[in-house]
Order: sequence, then structure tokens, then C-alpha cells
Amino acid sequence: MIKVFKLPDLGEGLTESEIVAWLVAPGDEVTLNQHIADVETAKAVVELPSPFAGVVSVLHQPAGVVVRVGEPIVSFDIGGEPDPLPTADAAAPAAADAAPVEQREANLVGYGPTVERGGHPQRRARPGGGPAVPADQAGSDPAAPAVRETPVPQSTHPPTAADAEPDRVAPAPAAAGQPAAASATERPRSTPPVRALARDLGIDLTTVTGTGRDGLITRDDVRAHLTESVPATGLPGAPPDRSRPETLVRETRSPIKSLRKLTAAAMVQSAFTAPHVTEFLTIDVTPTVDLLDSLRADRQLADAGIGILAVVAKALCLAVGRTPSVNTRWDEPAGEIVQFHHVNLGIAAATPRGLLVPNIVDADRLDLRGLAAALAELTTAARAGSTTPAALSGGTITITNIGVFGIDAGTPILNPGEAAILAMGAIRSRPWEYRGKIALRKVLTLSLSFDHRLVDGEQGSRFLADIGTILADPVRVLTMV
Repeated sequence: MIKVFKLPDLGEGLTESEIVAWLVAPGDEVTLNQHIADVETAKAVVELPSPFAGVVSVLHQPAGVVVRVGEPIVSFDIGGEPDPLPTADAAAPAAADAAPVEQREANLVGYGPTVERGGHPQRRARPGGGPAVPADQAGSDPAAPAVRETPVPQSTHPPTAADAEPDRVAPAPAAAGQPAAASATERPRSTPPVRALARDLGIDLTTVTGTGRDGLITRDDVRAHLTESVPATGLPGAPPDRSRPETLVRETRSPIKSLRKLTAAAMVQSAFTAPHVTEFLTIDVTPTVDLLDSLRADRQLADAGIGILAVVAKALCLAVGRTPSVNTRWDEPAGEIVQFHHVNLGIAAATPRGLLVPNIVDADRLDLRGLAAALAELTTAARAGSTTPAALSGGTITITNIGVFGIDAGTPILNPGEAAILAMGAIRSRPWEYRGKIALRKVLTLSLSFDHRLVDGEQGSRFLADIGTILADPVRVLTMV
């Protein structure tokens, strides 16, 4: 019995997700709740568990494709008797295993040679795995229940190439020792990953000669064709022909999806909803740098990993207590201002997927060591792509460290729903007035953007000045708490 698994709503109210990598192949036996794929939502990469125990029959969607909630993504053979009443759109005959290996591979969706995508390896399909469900059923009937049975009709004769793929004309036998090439009237024989590679590189498969069995076009064929055609087409992969500037690639287009799509929508909403004000403060942080050096020399704190970001985070949490208006939210539908009595500190993190802002829950209750540990855990999860959706929501105020990129200052955009965001620049050695003389000091610029509906200029200035005071003279904390 075949069970079709459709992409579920992952509980975030999102309508689509991208399949980052499949961890199973047709023919694999899986258990209930086994991790079968990594799926990227607009917020995080999450593990997709199997809803059935059985054998993977067919993958309806390849890795790298954005799939809408409710579309079929994988079918399982869970055993038992097949439905005796086949429907018109039933699965391909079980006797398809009698077809050539290359033909069965061409019918598999999303599996080819091992490749890397987003840091996740994709596995090669094993030919001959279980009964297949036609790929043209993918995306059909999105309003149907999340799980449905697809009967597998019995066949009394081996299927032909036309039976397996009606839109493909069987290629004529090639001359002995010669690879078969696709004619102008037939669809080139290739697997979905190869077609995706050709589409990404802008290559027409009808111009590619397949070297696989029966003229099957492989990835190596596409790459070889790309190398051969570079001098004439100007495709990437070889030095451009300067004598023919018209052959240079002028632009490359990629779809807007997942995290980039969500980030763009959030930034537009924030920029055009909250009236931003940005203030700057440049301070001498030599005492803080000296403090960090002494902490690293302390045997009890040497392994705590306390850095400048942890100190700035602690200074911000202390300053919030003196200016609580920066830790609020404007609730437009309710017509209310929400005052938070805790600090969920968001940390903007640059990752291979794009910008993430996970938060440290109750950061104001942590000491310096605790903040350093939380920052290390947060950064590791963000870079590994394992940040949970829960960690990306509920923030009340944010810090972005642009100093790691060598930037001194900027005008950060508020994380939607928050009243303030602090950007910390690079620490630089500069000539600075110190005790009536010019000395080489460690200097840092802070940039604070805030929502002027929630934070007045005086409040924002006082909040920024408090952070600056703590960093310029950490001992002054004793007079502020």
C-alpha cells in the first residue's frame, strides 16, 4: 500500500518551505519519526520526520525546490494489500523494475550524483527501489487531506519507454561506439537534477550529447558542454574574451525565497512603519579592553570566553533598567504600548542562509559569564543552521555587531516589533584626549536606532549615554545599580 506524504504546516503559519536535502533515497526502509529531510522555512532549517514506517517509494520533489504546504513530497510503501480499484492517475506499474536502470533513474525526482547544497550532502538514489508514483502528481489536489492512499495497479506486461514517460520519445539506437544525441523532435534524456543544473547554467539540453547508456545526459556531459561553449557564449567557468566584450555575462538572476524573502519583508515593514531615529556616540573603551585582558588572565574565567560583545550586552541590560521605554512594543491593533519587564536580547547573526536574529531569553538575569556562554551557543547554532523557530521570536531589543566587518558606525533598521537596536562598531587605536593630553586609546562608536513613537530623543540619548558610561569606565556600574 502506498502512502503519500504532503508537506505539512510546520507550525509557523508559513505557506511554503524549501527542501534543503533529502536524507533518504527510494528503496530505503525508514521508521516512524525518522529524520528524512532538512527543510528550510523562512525562519530556520528544521528536521522533517517520517509520518510512516515503511519503504521510500518515490521522492516527488528534488532538493533545492520550494514546495507549498499541501504538495506531495514523498511516497512510502507501508505494506499490505494494494487497492483493487485503480484510478486513472494511479502510480506507474510495479513492473517498472523490469525497465533499464537508466530509465528508472530518469523517473526518480531529485536524486543524482552526490552533491553539496547549503552544507548538506545529498545521497545518490539506488536504482530499482520500490514502486513509483508518477511525478506529474506532485502539486495536484492541494486541498486534499494531508495523507492519502494511492493504489498501485497490477501490470501483466513490462512497460515500454512510452508507458513510463508519455512525453518522451524513445531514442533511436546509436551507432556502435558512438554516444546518442537528442534530436530536435525528442526530449533529451536526463534526470531532474541534471535538468536543474542545465537550467541554472543556461544550457539547452538539446545541444548536449549524452554519454550515458542509451544517450542519457549526465552532469559531466553538462559541465563538459559548458567548458566547450565558454569561448563562444561567454558563460562563467573560463577567463572572459576581452576581444569580444559582448560575450561577457551581464547579470545572474536567482529566486527570492526563504530567509531572504522574510528578511526583506520585515525590513520594509519596519522601515516604513516605525519612524526611525539614529544617534551616535564615540567613546574611549580602553578601560573595558583592559578589563577583558584581566579576565582572560584570571584562571577562574580564562575559559569563559568573555568578549566585548558580552560586555556590551551586559551594559545594555543594565541601561534598560534605567530607561525602560527602549524595551517596549507598539501594538497597533490593540492601540496599546506593551512594556516588557524582562529583556529577551536579540543578536543579529550573519549566516550562510542570510541574516538571523535569535534571542537570549531573560538576558537581564544573566551575569557576564552566563551571557558569554549564551552568545557562544547562539552563534554556533546560527552558523550550523540549527536555530529553532522559537529562538527567533519573542525578542524585545537587539544588538548588531558590525565591528566584526571592520565597520565603525551605521544606521541599523529596527527588528520589527522592537523599539531599539544598538550597533557596535570596530574598536580602533586612535589619538584621543586623555587627562589633558593626546594619547593612543581604544575607541569604539555606538549607533542606536529607536522608534520615535515609543522613545523620545531625551530617553534614547540617556540610554545610549548610560551604555557609553559603562564601557568607558566599568567601575561606574557600582553607581548605577
